[in-house]
Amino acid sequence: MDNVLNHVTSTAPQGLAADTQLIIQAERFVLRPPRRSDAGLLAMYAGDKRVAQSTRSIPHPLPPGATEAFIARSLDHGNAKEAWVLDGSAQGLSEVLGVISLKPLDRNQSEVGYWVAPMFWNTGLASEALQAIVAANPQKCKTIFAEVFQDNAASARVVTNAGFTYLGDAEAFCVARGAKVPTWTYLRKFD
Repeated sequence: MDNVLNHVTSTAPQGLAADTQLIIQAERFVLRPPRRSDAGLLAMYAGDKRVAQSTRSIPHPLPPGATEAFIARSLDHGNAKEAWVLDGSAQGLSEVLGVISLKPLDRNQSEVGYWVAPMFWNTGLASEALQAIVAANPQKCKTIFAEVFQDNAASARVVTNAGFTYLGDAEAFCVARGAKVPTWTYLRKFD
């Protein structure tokens, strides 16, 4: 699939610098920067216990202001090219289907994280989003890592279908569960 890459100038919240971020075209949606108008849908979906428990960092219950803080951090100049909303509105889907992010690491590496709203689970949206991010490689990484909770086999299929290779077992703390959870770690190298 050929991804159309465009640039968008995001309007940052007052006191933060605006920056340019890629809009990545997938087949059924675009990956675009979060915007303030996403707050309601992001809070509703990320506030779902099933979503929070499938991530390391989303708390449950979602505290007041958490969504707005996420949006502000995403629009901050220093965090540009790190988080995208899956926006299906042009295809008659929801304006917010989920989120995918790339956390920069050292040595030209990143770690990908994503979630999709439960009403869109098992529709291939996570696979499509990850494949679009990999194809675009917006941070020009040499390696992208992915970490999947071992009780989330569907997410493991998403990363392996995107060309990630199993690296090993580990564990990570899940804020929503309040516990360490066994994980599988994967990597995708770029030449």
